Amino acid sequence: MNKKVIAVLSGGLDSTVAISKYKDYEIHCITFDYGQKAVLKEIESSHKICESLNAEHTVIKLDWLKKISNSSLTSSNEVPKLGLNDLEDQDKCEKSAKSVWVPARNTVFVSIATSFAEAEKASKIVVGWDAEEANTFPDNSKRFLNQFNELIKVGSPNNIIIEAPAIDLNKKEIVELGFKLNAPMELSYSCYVGNDLHCGVCESCLRRRRAFKEASIDDPTIYEKR
Repeated sequence: MNKKVIAVLSGGLDSTVAISKYKDYEIHCITFDYGQKAVLKEIESSHKICESLNAEHTVIKLDWLKKISNSSLTSSNEVPKLGLNDLEDQDKCEKSAKSVWVPARNTVFVSIATSFAEAEKASKIVVGWDAEEANTFPDNSKRFLNQFNELIKVGSPNNIIIEAPAIDLNKKEIVELGFKLNAPMELSYSCYVGNDLHCGVCESCLRRRRAFKEASIDDPTIYEKR
């Protein structure tokens, strides 16, 4: 059995928990620099996570992706600020998702990961896609996962499968899984803004805050605002 995996690692909670399920594999994590506001913190966190998991780490620059994107993650546009109650408002969540959307981001990321998997004879690609974010981000959905796996079957001569351990989980369940796996969640960074401390009011911060609270697990994260 091939025991090598390629992981798409943002340094965030979901991808950190996902890759922690493969500790007995040889792991090569790839992190993407597409000009996002939080890129330095994401790379820093990803590097620390890879060190803790004894994984290889590669950072790939995608300057062109920033140039074609008007996302609030990559432009001077302000990242939307929300309250915890807003996470129950589908319209507000969809508006936030539209603001931070980067054109075909996961399609690009997984295509590149497939190249790495072919070149390095890896049997799996690991991603942190989850059910909660799939509500507003279609490229986090199980349908997207299944369709991309079908594409790889057609387009690659190698036997490669994308696995998403959190694909059926909400954030609370991801935290619970991370606790069970002893994942280095304390090293992860989820904020869209990119300051040293999590801002506490972007959608990603709020989902992280709510998840730890609902799971009744100690949240190691320090937030600027609560």
